[in-house]
Amino acid sequence: MGKVAAKIKVMPNSPEIDLDALQERLESALPEGAKINGVEREEVAFGLTALYPTVIVPDGAGGTETVEENFSEVEGVESVGVENVGRI
Repeated sequence: MGKVAAKIKVMPNSPEIDLDALQERLESALPEGAKINGVEREEVAFGLTALYPTVIVPDGAGGTETVEENFSEVEGVESVGVENVGRI
């Protein structure tokens, strides 16, 4: 079974969110077998910065669905969306 790399856009619910702490919470929310392979940050508007973790997951049933669900339940997350997916 191969692996899939997904770039996921994570929007915090406030500009006051500590992005380093949010990134740590995202890493701890990963399902078994998934890992983060780098995180980019991009200022969106009005001081709000989005996180773009690249998540590596096994190429199996569900794909990135579990990661998206777990990320959306993390404290401080407003929204989660997959930006790009590819096999590696």
